[in-house]
Amino acid sequence: MSILGAVAVPHPPIILPEVGRGEEQKISATTNAYKEIARRIVELEPETIIITSPHSVMYADYFHISPGAQASGNMAQFRAPQVSLTINYNTDFTKKLSTLASAKNIPAGTLGERNSALDHGTMIPLRFLQLAGLNFDRVKFVRIGLSGMSNAVHYKFGQLIAKTADELGEKIFFIASGDLSHKLKSDGPYGFVEEGPQFDSQVMENLSDANFLKLLTMDDKICSRAAECGLRSFWIMAGALDKKSIRAEKLSYEGTFGVGYGVVYFNVGGADPSRNFGEQLAKFKQYEAEKRKAKEDDFVKLARYSLETFVKTHKPAELPEKLPAELTSRRAGAFVSLHKDGNLRGCIGTIMATQKSLAEEILQNAISACSRDPRFEPVTLDELDDIEYSVDVLGEPERIFDVKDLDVKRYGVIVENGGRRGLLLPDLEGIDTVSEQIAIAKRKAGIRADEKISLWRFEVIRHH
Repeated sequence: MSILGAVAVPHPPIILPEVGRGEEQKISATTNAYKEIARRIVELEPETIIITSPHSVMYADYFHISPGAQASGNMAQFRAPQVSLTINYNTDFTKKLSTLASAKNIPAGTLGERNSALDHGTMIPLRFLQLAGLNFDRVKFVRIGLSGMSNAVHYKFGQLIAKTADELGEKIFFIASGDLSHKLKSDGPYGFVEEGPQFDSQVMENLSDANFLKLLTMDDKICSRAAECGLRSFWIMAGALDKKSIRAEKLSYEGTFGVGYGVVYFNVGGADPSRNFGEQLAKFKQYEAEKRKAKEDDFVKLARYSLETFVKTHKPAELPEKLPAELTSRRAGAFVSLHKDGNLRGCIGTIMATQKSLAEEILQNAISACSRDPRFEPVTLDELDDIEYSVDVLGEPERIFDVKDLDVKRYGVIVENGGRRGLLLPDLEGIDTVSEQIAIAKRKAGIRADEKISLWRFEVIRHH
């Protein structure tokens, strides 16, 4: 058996007495759970311990595997420099994993190291292992950062970790380091949103039931609003446990300080082909894509048709016949927005009409959104089924002279200073105030916060 077990753990620095100075007693359930899992890991005698941490080096489109033969860290950042340790990396495992990832077109490796010191997401579990008597001279480690890529890619990367262990004949234990929601209490450090407790409840249920399909398909909006940091760590762990018999144990959950801390231990048995959650996820995504397409109106269908034609042929699509009059006889500015896995994937539009018809405006802006948004790489063929579309048709901009005439949910805003102009659409997730709306629009235009601006507002009809 290559993978001996796995655990999802939090990483609150305050859990260490040297940092907490008595406050750690308020999360004693988490402390006791940590001591228990550390004891179990030591008893299993793994040869290599894999740690995924959201506080290691992280890139949007790359899994960073810590390079080199050795790394050290301490808790000086949290006023406890005396808590320090050094670990040895398994360089053979790292090299093999990088090679397998490259063969599967999963971007991962040791490039882009920015800080070799061990992060606290790694240090906390290691400290408990140190106190439990783990022989750091005999056990090697692999430290992996998370990415901004999809749930499916994280899961596949986890599968490659298990495959690497199999091919090298290594006995490994997997530690998925990650806190849950940071927004559980109004008097907590990050405040409260109702999605915070919802997120924690769902994650703990899914982990405790070892229901990784539900873990992989949680509502993107809930996850985003909850301000979590551990979900992607858990996705990779789930992939490493693909097609394996699992018995999960929930050891603790606490939200004392307004951040969710959960500990769930996974006992690994033999093979279980029914737990093929990567394959189940692919089928789920296909079903969801077909359901979305069935609900799309003529505006969104046109944007999809334009984008998919361009990505497949590298040529603009011809305007389809028999479009409704509201698309062919009207001229207006329009924005085409693309989302993938709950994240923005591209957004380009025009404030005023630039084409002969609204249909042609959407046709052109869909191409721009997928290929000319400077914030993103062009959309690729294998992404097409994952793209969600929205089309915003803009009303005539109206000059205003008081921010009281704005409403972040109803009106978009245009800011202008000299030749610099920035626009922000209305009713965008995570933008709840007019001041935020104006500040973002100014940044987009390259206008400093202290510079004066002229203001316009506009309404949109959103199609999605």
